[in-house]
Amino acid sequence: MNKALRTSLGMALALLILAAPLILPNYQTQLAVLWLMVLLALTWDIMGGQMGYNSFGNIVYFGVGMYTTAVIQRGLFFDIDEYAHVAGGTGSQLSLLDYLLGLGLGLTGGALLCVVLAVILGAGILGLRGHYFAICTLGLGIAAGEIASGWDYLGAGSGLVTPLFPETFFGRGIFFYYYFLTLASLTFVVLRYLYSERFGLAINAIRDDEDKAESMGLYTTRYKTIAWSVSAVFLALAGGAYGNLIGFIDPLDVAFAGPTFGVWMVLMAILGGKGTVWGPVIGATIFHITQELFWTYLLGWQRVALGLLIVVIVVFFPLGILGWIRERWPERFGERVEGKQ
Repeated sequence: MNKALRTSLGMALALLILAAPLILPNYQTQLAVLWLMVLLALTWDIMGGQMGYNSFGNIVYFGVGMYTTAVIQRGLFFDIDEYAHVAGGTGSQLSLLDYLLGLGLGLTGGALLCVVLAVILGAGILGLRGHYFAICTLGLGIAAGEIASGWDYLGAGSGLVTPLFPETFFGRGIFFYYYFLTLASLTFVVLRYLYSERFGLAINAIRDDEDKAESMGLYTTRYKTIAWSVSAVFLALAGGAYGNLIGFIDPLDVAFAGPTFGVWMVLMAILGGKGTVWGPVIGATIFHITQELFWTYLLGWQRVALGLLIVVIVVFFPLGILGWIRERWPERFGERVEGKQ
């Protein structure tokens, strides 16, 4: 394929992505969630793929960012006691400028809080390795969900309603579609840059042999903390917006949804090919589209079908789609194949 054709196809794909919510107005929310899934897979791959630390606790930053954004939005414009009675009704309607101000401040606050949390948690548990680290991070997600479920200020088990999206010339679905598209694109660009720098070499060295990396003078804990903090920033920005997209935050099923988002981000990265730049993007796209088809055409059996899909991913694609392709056509990835020019 020549360069001109690749450029033309790339531009056509970019235009299709930009026009997607206008072409398919009834699927704007699902399309927005697609880019959320891409972001989740990309952020998990920083630790799980590039660094070899299988974290099940990334959902903590997603949930903390979601609650922090909603609490800041609520505190800026509403009386907390009155908000519980009017949330979801016209009394919680904001102007566009007020809504954007509250959302922006909330997302910023959530990102900052999650970075601080990542540094604190990292200092305590990033010394663990292997399955010990995985189990510990799994416990973090469960603990966060239970704390939120019992905290009245956050709505406890009843959940928390986010401020209503203002009635403007564009809808909530299209607004958050472009938000998640922009955020996922920014995440991809930032990570691609980081992986090409010293940071990428350092975390790959930790994945390959952490003891040897330490013996050569690499401050592994510092790099592990930075990697987790980068994940925390983007997850907080995603979580805060997702809470506003669906309009309601449930502590266990939405904010700290370990059995769904927490597991899916791992599976999507594995499906596409963990430890690669494009693998999480490919895996998230295929997984989300397949899941939506299950929900549409296999109603009542969708969870069974999703479970079978998970088994297929783990058994038949342990190296992911890109890894599978690379094994069969290594020359296309710049690898020299014996017997070929």
